[in-house]
Amino acid sequence: MNENFSSEEKEIISSFVSSLDKPVFVLKNLPEVVMGALFSRYSRSPKPLRQLLLDEFISDEKMGFKEIVGFQTEKGIEQAIAIKKAEEFYDRVLLGFGDDSVAELGGAHLAVEDVSNIGVKLIQDARIGISPLEKSTRYIYFDKKDENGNYFYLREKKIMQSNFADDYTELCNSLFEVYSKSIEPMKKFIEENNPKTEEVSDRAYNSTVKAKACDVLRVFLPASTLTNTGLYGNGRAFEYMISRLSSYPLTETKEIAKTMHLELSSYIPSFVKRAFGEYGNPTIEFLAETRKKTKKLSKEFLGKEKINSSNEVELIDFDENAEEKVLSAILYSNLHLPLHQIKEKIKELTEEQKKQLINSYVSLRKNRRHKPGRAFENTDYTFDIIGNYGVFRDLHRHRLLTQERQLLSTHHGFVSPVELNAIGINEDYVSLMNQAKELFEKIEEKNPWSAQYLVTFGYKIRWYFKLNLRQAFHLTELRSTMQGHPDYRRVAQKISSEIKRVHPNLTEHLKFVDMKEYNLERLEAEKQQDKKIKEMQDKYGK
Repeated sequence: MNENFSSEEKEIISSFVSSLDKPVFVLKNLPEVVMGALFSRYSRSPKPLRQLLLDEFISDEKMGFKEIVGFQTEKGIEQAIAIKKAEEFYDRVLLGFGDDSVAELGGAHLAVEDVSNIGVKLIQDARIGISPLEKSTRYIYFDKKDENGNYFYLREKKIMQSNFADDYTELCNSLFEVYSKSIEPMKKFIEENNPKTEEVSDRAYNSTVKAKACDVLRVFLPASTLTNTGLYGNGRAFEYMISRLSSYPLTETKEIAKTMHLELSSYIPSFVKRAFGEYGNPTIEFLAETRKKTKKLSKEFLGKEKINSSNEVELIDFDENAEEKVLSAILYSNLHLPLHQIKEKIKELTEEQKKQLINSYVSLRKNRRHKPGRAFENTDYTFDIIGNYGVFRDLHRHRLLTQERQLLSTHHGFVSPVELNAIGINEDYVSLMNQAKELFEKIEEKNPWSAQYLVTFGYKIRWYFKLNLRQAFHLTELRSTMQGHPDYRRVAQKISSEIKRVHPNLTEHLKFVDMKEYNLERLEAEKQQDKKIKEMQDKYGK
């Protein structure tokens, strides 16, 4: 998404970004609060970050940007000198002690733009050390074209250099065309079936209708759809991310990794210097070769097995001794006894005493933000989940869980939202899904990783969650709130029901899971937003 800046604009923006033309760049010379606000706005805006920074922060007088940061070019020069001095200090002193954890004390805000939905999920696989925000398919329409009339999706190099290039672009163009032409009919259908009431503002209603239309129509989007993500992370996490991205058999991630390294080296050079070279290259080789070997043996051992049908959410494994472990942990922090002694004594407690202890630990919860203590981390659950790619993307944000996905494919079928039939586009949708399946199977034979790019959000993917009870409280209560997408709400509800089935005593106070269904999921959230807008206007003026 190219920006066309004037010379004056370039001079202004250059003080705050490491590059004016690269899709990967570092934010600099900005207070933390400004960078946080910028990334937050980024996730809800179709604009590239540099354009957003100029239009809505620098140029908007209400933001008070000049007063916050100023436009002193000297500041950029001073920072460059400071970076060089810091690198010298790091090289002379800290590396001598071999303390890798020092790299966790320096960080950067990094923007990654024009990345596919395959690439962005691989970037966001980082479990800790990286905080990402991404352009949302739930609040932004992906119907724009560039100056040459092209939709924004990745022309993946290996596909474009193959005999499937024309079929690939034809399919992706068709998907975007139907998506784009369906926006207004879908909005009209939603409005007719959910008319606006007097107490709802135009802003809240229109935003809610837009979100609902996005929710339904995103099944058309191919995984090649380009998006933006903002990352805040420490140097150690970025260093490993660069090595990890370099290990995938995708041209896209390898190129992103190189540009990341180049840009971060201009800002926190000492912390990412080992992403390649003596330490990084062996790591890249280890990750890549391990992936190849396990893939080869997996195909050899079970590659000819037919895929059995399964439920959307299946509880595969849980702890038979969950109560004993949780109760032991509750008691442990309140006593001075060894853990083995506590476990023995728990067997002597009555069922009523055990319930009393559990209740004392969680019964005072007043809302979902009152999280159970760490004692609930002592029991685990493994779920096998099959859902459309859009659902996976939403739940992928719970990175602290142990979760692993299979490659995106067309092997598990696709979902068909009922609203598509209501506005007369279901036949087009099914036809395009079948075309995607046919082309995918041809490309998959030679390159299963690249074949993922043409699979749509409507196709199903299989992944598993391994999570402890404390994480389950957080996930199911958060992802079942009414403003959530109905597909991932359903997954959260089923996870909650399965855990309650096997461990009723431990989940008696898992009480903020919303099991209801709604027509306009975002409406209440938008009404609350209206209140916040009014409070802001009253506080700062219009």
